[in-house]
Amino acid sequence: MASYSIGQAAQLLGVSSETVRRWADGGRLAVVRDGAGRRVIDGVALAAFARERGAGLHAVPEDDVPTSVRNSFVGIVTALRVDDVAAQVEVQAGPHRLVSLVTREAVEELALDVGVTVTARVKSTNVHIDLP
Repeated sequence: MASYSIGQAAQLLGVSSETVRRWADGGRLAVVRDGAGRRVIDGVALAAFARERGAGLHAVPEDDVPTSVRNSFVGIVTALRVDDVAAQVEVQAGPHRLVSLVTREAVEELALDVGVTVTARVKSTNVHIDLP
């Protein structure tokens, strides 16, 4: 079974090591001591904590239209590159950077501009998983 150090957990959760220590000291995240006396977090417990924590981080507004897309990220447009036909929209949603290619017409219809809050929806037939 995998276990993670405080630093590794912090990196995976996108927070500082001090934040993970505070969560552990406050009882929000279970830690145990390994054979060398270091504090470690069980992989299954860390996965459950990450899922619970992530559930509210990118919540889609309540009045949103129902959709089959389950990967929705509320964020802010940080960059916009528009040419005659296509546009590249960059969105920062918490620690996640998403880049979408859309038509110029879509940018105009949605009145997209840097600083606008948007919901990025991700649906893919191919998802690649790599080990670090």
